[in-house]
Amino acid sequence: MTTRYLLIGAASLTLAACAAGPDYVRPQPGASAQGQFVAARPAITTPDAPQDGWWRLYQDPVLDGLVGNALAANTDLRVAIANLERAQASLRESRTQLLPQTTVSAQPTYGRTSALQRAPGLPAEDWRIDAGLNVNYEVDLFGRVRRALEASRADVGAAVAAADAVRVTVVAETVRAYADASSAAERIAVAERTLDLLDRTVDLSAKRFAAGRTSRLDVARVTALRSQQQATIPPLRAQRDAALFRLALLTGRAPADLPPEVGQRAVTLRLDRPIPVGDGRALLARRPDVREAERRLAAETARIGVATADLYPRITLGGSIGSTSNTISDMFGAGPLRWLAGPLLSWAFPNMEGGRARVAQAEAATRSALATFDGAVLKALQETETALSAYAHRLEQRQALQSAVEQARVAARISRAQLREGRADSLTVLDAERTLAGAEADLANADAQVAASQIDLFRALGGGWQTDAAQVAQAASSVQ
Repeated sequence: MTTRYLLIGAASLTLAACAAGPDYVRPQPGASAQGQFVAARPAITTPDAPQDGWWRLYQDPVLDGLVGNALAANTDLRVAIANLERAQASLRESRTQLLPQTTVSAQPTYGRTSALQRAPGLPAEDWRIDAGLNVNYEVDLFGRVRRALEASRADVGAAVAAADAVRVTVVAETVRAYADASSAAERIAVAERTLDLLDRTVDLSAKRFAAGRTSRLDVARVTALRSQQQATIPPLRAQRDAALFRLALLTGRAPADLPPEVGQRAVTLRLDRPIPVGDGRALLARRPDVREAERRLAAETARIGVATADLYPRITLGGSIGSTSNTISDMFGAGPLRWLAGPLLSWAFPNMEGGRARVAQAEAATRSALATFDGAVLKALQETETALSAYAHRLEQRQALQSAVEQARVAARISRAQLREGRADSLTVLDAERTLAGAEADLANADAQVAASQIDLFRALGGGWQTDAAQVAQAASSVQ
């Protein structure tokens, strides 16, 4: 008999060591997805790992403070952190399933008892107090509880990655809004310088007309060009204001609360060094959307085990102790005390079709999560390669436009000198001024596009939001 009990106990322990459903295996992207980037160029990028706090490469204390404000007060980030806290609370709830479940109850009532139900000599109306303690513990033979706990852990990991993704977005959009405001201010300055040159040309043309050396048509043409240039400034100011208002939203402020120093920069953000981009393997390990998809896949795989375990019997060990009496002092006497203990076996047999359907649903959800993970990997690579290519070609465009501006300035300077000397007509000067104004505007736009491409690349790389709490607080205080 003793040997029999030992064998039964050993079999129970063996079953308890098993968990229904498949064990999760982290998927590994192909070798081509983990190598160097196709669009990376040695002149503008390096294979070094991207550094945390990438916005500090711009060496702008005001920007550092704005990013600190955004990480501390952005409303989207607050939502993501609350979702993470909810997932962590759900994990704590799942962990309690590994422990015995206890319930304490107490119910005082006052009522009338029929003569047939009460003992002789007892009053017809009296208090009745019922109290008890129930204890239940599920014997996790087939790993249902452990698989549920595994799924909850993976859900927390997914929530952490989702919060990281929001941080990446918030930081990138904060830097973008600051860059947009700065580039708009620079384009306004370029337009105002061009307007000042055209004012001089209008004045010179008016003097030549007064001296009879040119026609009113020439004066009208130059004046029209000057008015056209002036008309480009209000939209640029509106763009700058819109960027500043976006900054206020991203940093959790009302527009009126944005510090004045935020709008003082009038030069587009620029980098004077190659950008560290790492390789595909580091990218996939760093990108929050890839990490979130991988954790979702782990959670769905664990839920197959939960659904599979429901196909097998569930054993719960339980017990209770309680007492019913008319007074509190009589509750703990030997007479009214009651207790019971024993196992409970529950099994949805032979109606198993519903359980099998739930297993099929979990398996389909896992296949969907796997496809989502594969898509996240491909998207990460596509976004990074696209950002690298766009950045390289934007730099090439800017270089060509810089040369065009230099030549246009030479042509405009020569034409103005020839006009003063009477060796060129106003139409030639007008054409040179128009060419210079367009070239400088194009160069300023190209600078803005280069900055935007840099930010797109940093965002595609998927990291660089991690910051020490003290550094965040210190940076944020600089723009309070």
